[in-house]
Amino acid sequence: MPGVRSSSDSWIRRALAAACLLSVCLGSNPARAGGSTTNTTTRADRGYAYIHDTVSSIPWSVHIFKVSRQRQDLAFTTNLGNSNRLGMATLSEQMKGFPGSLGTPLAAINGDFYINEPEPLGDPRDLQILNGELISAPAGHACFWINAAGQPQSTNVASHLRVVWPDGTSAPIGLNELREPTAVVLYSAAAGRQTWTRDGIELVLERDGDQPWVPLRAGTTLHARVRSVREAGSTPLDPETLVLSVGPKAGSAVRSATNGSRLQLVLETFPDLSGVQTAIGGGPTLVRNGRPMAWSGFLLRHPRTAIGWNDEHLFLVEVDGRQPDLSVGMTFPELAEYLVKLGCREAVNFDGGGSATMWAMGHVVNSPSEGQERAGANSLVVYLRRPAAPDSAHQP
Repeated sequence: MPGVRSSSDSWIRRALAAACLLSVCLGSNPARAGGSTTNTTTRADRGYAYIHDTVSSIPWSVHIFKVSRQRQDLAFTTNLGNSNRLGMATLSEQMKGFPGSLGTPLAAINGDFYINEPEPLGDPRDLQILNGELISAPAGHACFWINAAGQPQSTNVASHLRVVWPDGTSAPIGLNELREPTAVVLYSAAAGRQTWTRDGIELVLERDGDQPWVPLRAGTTLHARVRSVREAGSTPLDPETLVLSVGPKAGSAVRSATNGSRLQLVLETFPDLSGVQTAIGGGPTLVRNGRPMAWSGFLLRHPRTAIGWNDEHLFLVEVDGRQPDLSVGMTFPELAEYLVKLGCREAVNFDGGGSATMWAMGHVVNSPSEGQERAGANSLVVYLRRPAAPDSAHQP
């Protein structure tokens, strides 16, 4: 399997080979330290580069994919572990399912932390927006997104998702997640085949008139009509309906919803993510306004994954770790300092440890700390947009 380290020598040969296949040098060098080396090959006709930076004195092995922000044909999207539904899969497996209709994937890194529950499997801990569809609600941690103007953004994002019951009262709701007895959770087809619940009341919802409906979009308000009320749990899901699952201890307002009742689903976040096509959770913030964040207390070195950017470039970064002969990993302060030296003015951490993985130009290029890839819930991908089809009306 690509990225599995059978020996230091064989892994280094694979990394060097990968570096020769990729790359363009775009201006600034990776962060350098004593005893460091970088492997790149310059090609002036590309707006991206894969760079392998090593610091033998520590040791560190850092993998960087650098993307020009001036190239309009380079874009970011997210993946799910099971194509367009929640699930768990390695980064290699996720990339095999990348939709060719979007274009050609160039590089990817593992994404958000995930909830370690079997039902629903592969629930991201925080925000995810996939091709404009709101898949997972924010949970208050640092998130990364591309705004409607195409600019990278990051901050802590809070959920204001709620249901407005037929009697006018409202309640906060979760999205495509494990429903606790005191909670109300909205399920879309992205959650899988069914709601995976065992008790409570579930309202099967359909579109009310010509109002906005699925796929779910951040910042919108949906007008729904109750098609049916179920009490058995595990309600089937399909692409045209939504299911609102109400825990047995979630309050009595649901009693105002009967067959044919109308209610509203308000999909607000703070800050407002209206129009966002790509977003993913993570945390913590590593760099803000060109300054590394501060941490105190005893900090350990681990494998790390992050995204950073400045006015000219975005950087996907993975640091190998837990391999004393290759790379020991970084603490948060070390990673933040490294990203600042790399040129990042902003940066956000993603899931690390055994999940830390980088895929570039068809292969995993790093050395996962467990000797093989670990399955994850989602990922962040940079790809080359597919050229628009020529207008047939202008063909000779």
